[in-house]
Amino acid sequence: MRFSGALTALVTPFKNNAVDEEAYRALIENQIRAGIHGLVPCGTTGESATLSHEEHEQVVEICIAVAGGRVPVLAGAGSNNTAEAVRLTRFAQKAGADGALLITPYYNKPTQEGLYQHFKSIAQAVELPLIPYNVPSRTGCNLLPAALARLAEDFPHIVGVKEATGDMIQGSRVLEACPEGFDVLSGDDFTALPLMALGGKGVISVTSNIVPDRVAAMCNAFAAGNIKEAARLHHALFPLHESMFAETSPIPVKTALALMGQMREEMRLPLYPMNQDARGKLISVLKGQGLL
Repeated sequence: MRFSGALTALVTPFKNNAVDEEAYRALIENQIRAGIHGLVPCGTTGESATLSHEEHEQVVEICIAVAGGRVPVLAGAGSNNTAEAVRLTRFAQKAGADGALLITPYYNKPTQEGLYQHFKSIAQAVELPLIPYNVPSRTGCNLLPAALARLAEDFPHIVGVKEATGDMIQGSRVLEACPEGFDVLSGDDFTALPLMALGGKGVISVTSNIVPDRVAAMCNAFAAGNIKEAARLHHALFPLHESMFAETSPIPVKTALALMGQMREEMRLPLYPMNQDARGKLISVLKGQGLL
């Protein structure tokens, strides 16, 4: 299984501090109808850090069941505890996910060798396609191109990376260092098109929670060689990207989805609702984009 195009880093809707299954199923159906290329449950955007193990499994299972093979499901399965990451990845494989997204261990600040050994332990435990998720701004560590290339060479089922440094120099070095066909996906909506221009395969997007059709259209235009149209869509999406990161994600995107009537405006502490100034600016952008 290879991953490309626009994949949505799904939010996890809550209702009275429990997973809102009805809203979650509807969100997934809306994504697929809009032409999204893949779904990513239980990532950072899905508030995975505050899900219990039971809720994590519930969210992954629902996504796989609703998708029904229509689009690939890349299940979040990472942890800063290697043994726990192995357990979550084994669950993703057993549940029928098409791949697992594995965040670099946060807080621990491992060395490059420690990162290699972490992903090696997971890769040896499963046959599932694996995609490390490199987001130093969240984790405090950076999976460098040399270590990533070593993993890709040693374990062919480590098939790509979610590159969320926002650094096009590092993105270029990853593309140069890793084997041909390695799926480099932007983990940063702002850099999706630039990274694809360098050889990336697509984006794991926050913004596509609210406009899956538009993000997918940008990826489709680029894949078809229509660079002018892809650039037009990139620029048209930019105000939405900015609004989705006006406060810590997924606060703005969950607020937007609530304003659009798709779920409750509910997130788990320590995430907290937007301040009124930021909320007003978000509403203005959503209206300007024809979403309210």
